[in-house]
Amino acid sequence: MMLGPGVDDSFGRQLDVPLPPMPSEMRSTLLLIASAAVLVGCGSKEGSSSSGTAGGTVIIDTPGNAVAIFPPYVDDQIGRWVQDLVFDRLADLKAGGTTIGDRGFTARLAQKWTWAPDSMSIAFSLDPRARFHDGTPVTASDVRYSFNVFTDPKVGSPTAPTLTNIDSISVRDSLTPVAWFKRRTPEQFYDLAYQLVVLPQHVYAGIPADQLRTSAATRSLVGSGPFRLVKWEAGARLELIADTSNYRGRPKLDRLIMTAVETPTAATQVLAGQADFVEAFPVDQVPKLDSSAVARSNIEPQLGYTFMGMNQHVAKSKTAPNPIFSDIRVRRALSMAVDRVGMLHNVFGNTGLLAHGPFPMTASYADSTLKLPAFDTTAARAMLDSSGWRVGADGMRSKNGVPLRFSLMSPTTSLFRRRYAVLLQEQFRRLGVQVDLDFVDGPTAVLRSQAGDFQAILHTPGTDPSITGAKQFWGTGGIGPAGHNILPYSNPKVDALLDSAAAAFDPDKAKAAASRAFQTIIDDVPAIWLYDVTYYNGINRRITIPQPTLAGWWMNVEHWSIPADKRIPRDRIGLTAAKP
Repeated sequence: MMLGPGVDDSFGRQLDVPLPPMPSEMRSTLLLIASAAVLVGCGSKEGSSSSGTAGGTVIIDTPGNAVAIFPPYVDDQIGRWVQDLVFDRLADLKAGGTTIGDRGFTARLAQKWTWAPDSMSIAFSLDPRARFHDGTPVTASDVRYSFNVFTDPKVGSPTAPTLTNIDSISVRDSLTPVAWFKRRTPEQFYDLAYQLVVLPQHVYAGIPADQLRTSAATRSLVGSGPFRLVKWEAGARLELIADTSNYRGRPKLDRLIMTAVETPTAATQVLAGQADFVEAFPVDQVPKLDSSAVARSNIEPQLGYTFMGMNQHVAKSKTAPNPIFSDIRVRRALSMAVDRVGMLHNVFGNTGLLAHGPFPMTASYADSTLKLPAFDTTAARAMLDSSGWRVGADGMRSKNGVPLRFSLMSPTTSLFRRRYAVLLQEQFRRLGVQVDLDFVDGPTAVLRSQAGDFQAILHTPGTDPSITGAKQFWGTGGIGPAGHNILPYSNPKVDALLDSAAAAFDPDKAKAAASRAFQTIIDDVPAIWLYDVTYYNGINRRITIPQPTLAGWWMNVEHWSIPADKRIPRDRIGLTAAKP
C-alpha cells in the first residue's frame, strides 16, 4: 500500500499528506478529558479487571478521527488503525520481511497455502477456529465476497488498483479459497494476502454495492480481529473492546479508546497521565518523557527518509532548465559541501539515522554500501569555480552577473526539516551560495511540491515495503499531477533497473538490480540524502508493549498489557461498553 507523498518527521502530528489524509474536525480538550473521567466511574457486567493477566483501558490520543472505518473505503491513518485491529488478512507481513514470494509472511486467517505448479493460483487453507465477532465461522465464501467487494467499480475502493492482477477467487470447499492470477509476478502473494481484508459475507452481502458507503451497517463493524468496535463518534472518539473468544487468543487489554486531540494537548495529557499513548511525540519535548515518572518514550521505525531535492527545471515548468540545478557539477558541489554526519548529530544527538540514498534503511531492498559524494568543501569550491560560479568581493558567488542564489522550501509542520534548513543555509553560505528559506504550512508544501513550484525542497517521502514504492518516487512513470516523483527525476537506465528489480523472483537479484538503480540515482545527484525517519512515541509507564515494527505500532496492540499491580481506576472498567 502506498503511504503517500511524504510522512512528516516533525512528530508534530500535522502530516504533509503522509499516510493518507487526516480529518481536521476535532472536539475540545475539555470534552475529551471529561469523557475519560466518565469512563473511570463506569462499572462492568463482567466484573472488574483489577487482577489477573488480562485487563486495562488504554486511551490513545490521535491527530484526528477516522474518515472511514469500513475496510473497502479506508484511506486515512486512523481508519487503518481501526481496520487492522477489527479485521484480519489471510497473512501478515513479517517485520523486515520481503514482499517477493511468500517467505516474508506469517499465517493469519490462513494456516497455510499451496501454490499451483504453474504459480498461477494459490489455495489458502483457512484456520477452522476463525470466527467473526458474531460467532459465525470465517469461510472461503467470505474471502471470495471480500475480493468482489474491493474490486467492484460501484464500491470505488482505493485498494482496488492493488488487486488488478487477481482474476478471481473460487471456493474449493468451505475452508479453501483459491486465488487465480492473470500473470505470474514476484509480488502476487503480497497483492492478495496482505492487501485484501476479509469481510463477513452474511453481514454485508445484502447491501447494494453503491450503498455500502452510506449504510449504517458499515459503521457497525463485524470482523475477526482481536478487537471489536463498540462505538464511533465521528470527529471525536472511537472505542474498541477485546474479543475475548478470538481464535488467536484474547487480547491482554480490555479496551482501547481513541480520542482526537491536537498534538500539543496530546503531549500534555500523556505526561499528566490523562492519556496513555500518542504516536510521534513532539521531538523537542522528548526529554520531558525521559525525566517523567508517568510516561516514557518508545522508538518506532518508519519507512521514510528525508532529502534536499534540487529541481532541475524552473519552478512550475516541465521543460525550462533551472540555471543552477540543471548543471550536475553544481548539484555535486552542493552535495559535497554538506556535512551530513555533523548535521545529524546537531539535530538528533546520538539517536539519528543517516540516510544512505533514495530509500530508507528499514526497507528490505536497502543497501548501506552505496557511495555518496564525500564531504569535501575544497573539492566543492573547485567544482563551482570550474563551472563558472566565482566568488566576488562580498564572498558570494555569481556567474555572468547572476548570483548563485536559490530558495529552499520546507514545511513549518516539520521541526527536523526546519532545523536542517537553517543548517544547510549556513553550510552553503560558507561556500559562497545564498539560500533563502521558504517556510510554508503543510498543505501548501504538498500543493507546491506536486505542482513543481519550488527550486529546492526538504522532502520526506514515505514508501511501502515493496520495491514498487521506489518506482513511484524515482521512476519516470511517477512524474505527473498524481505522481510522487516531484523533482521530477527521469533516467531511462534507472527505469529499466527498477523494472528489473520489481520483476525479479529472486530477492537477491531484485536487491542487486535495485542497488544499481539507486547508485545511478545517487551519481546523478538530484538530491542530498540527509536522514531516515524514526518516531518517538509517548506511552504511559504502566503499560508493557513489544517493540513496534515497520507494520505499525497498532499491529501488536493485542499483546500490550498492564500488570495487575499497576492498574489505575480506568483499567478496572471491564468489558461493558462505556457510557457516553
